[in-house]
Formats: sequence, C-alpha cells, structure tokens
Amino acid sequence: MGRRRRLTFQELDILPDFNSNGVRIAYEVKGSGEPILLIHGFASNWRVNWQSTGWVEFLVKLGRQVILIDNRGHGDSEKLYDTESYDARFMAEDACRLLDHLGINSCDVMGYSMGARITAIMAIYHREYVKKAILAGLAYNMVRGFGRGDAIAKALETGDRALVSDPEPRAFLRFAIQTKSDLKALAACMRSRGHKITMEELATITSPVLVIAGDIDDVAGPIEPLVEVIPGAKGVLLAGKDHMKAVGDPAYKKEVRAFLYDYHIT
Repeated sequence: MGRRRRLTFQELDILPDFNSNGVRIAYEVKGSGEPILLIHGFASNWRVNWQSTGWVEFLVKLGRQVILIDNRGHGDSEKLYDTESYDARFMAEDACRLLDHLGINSCDVMGYSMGARITAIMAIYHREYVKKAILAGLAYNMVRGFGRGDAIAKALETGDRALVSDPEPRAFLRFAIQTKSDLKALAACMRSRGHKITMEELATITSPVLVIAGDIDDVAGPIEPLVEVIPGAKGVLLAGKDHMKAVGDPAYKKEVRAFLYDYHIT
C-alpha cells in the first residue's frame, strides 16, 4: 500500500497556531500579496467577523495577503479565565508576535470594535508594525469606556437568555451563543475592561488612520474626537448603520479600499 497523504490544516478545518508568551493563538492566512492584519471584535472570531461578511474575499481580490487572528479567549485560540489575561495590551502583543511568527515586519492593520482598541494600542506602543491603521466600530468609547460591562459579564455567566431581561446584555449573550463562544472566557474578557486609551496616547500615533463607524452605532461612540486628536486621521460615518450592520456594509469596504490605496498624510 502507498503512503497515506497527510491532511492539511485546511482539510481538517483546524487553524494553525503559535505560542504567544505561553498562550496558544490560532490564526489563518489567505491570499498573497501585500499583507494586511485583521483583528476581530468581542465574542466573535475571524470567520464570523471577516469571512462571513465578505472581507476576506474582498481583500484577496484586491491582491492582498490577509492575516487573520483569533484573539485570546475567542475562536480557536486558548481560553483563559482570569481577567488580568485580557488586558488589550496583551492582545496587541499577541498580534505583534503573530507578525513576527510569520516573518512580517510591518503591515496595514484593521480592527473592528474590540479589535479597533487592539489596533490603536499597536499604533501607539508598537508603531513599527503598523503601516496604516483602520479603527472601525469603536471610536470615542475607547477613551471614555463602555458602561455596561458588568451587566454583560453577568449575562454571559448565566448562559441562559431566558434569565436576562436587559436588552443589551441579552443581545451580547445571544451573539456569543451564536458564535459558539466560551461564555466563561468572554465574561472574564469583558470584566477586564480591556485598556482605557487616553486622548494623549492617541495623539502620538504617526501612522495614517481611518476612523469609521455607523452613524447610529452606540457601541462605537462619536468619531470626531478621535479624528481631531490623531494627526492626519480621516473619519467616515456609514449612513443608517448600527454596530452589527456596519461591519459588512459595502460602503465600509469602499472607504477602506480608498484609504489603503489613495490616502496619505499631507
């Protein structure tokens, strides 16, 4: 009998992973060309945030190599249950280590919601990795904070939508269940409060930045304060889009394409 062919990660539907300072981080790479790193939002994963919304196909067709990370506690990455492990600075370091693992010195980076916070931290503290930064689905609320964290964490800990009457925590729980997430890990992540970024820190960013969000996105907060403080930043509002509807919006893709290829700080 001939030797059996070893199945690839793709055929097994298992993501490759690497060790990020003791935490197993899963990732995927699609396409070829100039790389761009995509960082998903809370309770999501790269497949839900970027593949199901058409972003992977869109960017691959533009001739980009798309680097996709599952943040710690999410997707196929390792699940952690202590709040200290979810400081967004650690998550930004995971993303930088992924680029090191792949031999990529720097690239464009786009983050949505929680991923936008991680992207901003990369642009502030690890700027050598970031060519252009796209902060999507999270704007001024990355500075002033998001006040429903405890209620959302409690909803995740119940694990039962029937026991949660508050609409917003209930919506987070519903989404986490839909994405087949580890609810205990997500509750720890939510209780960590990420990392509160200051306006002074944002003012130190030197990369070209696009701040983009739906014009009825209460999770993101207003984009204008970030556009005003980040040198040369461009701001875009997506008409009639809330937090969930903005992520796959064709207008969002159009604005990102223009930013990546036509926008430069003057």
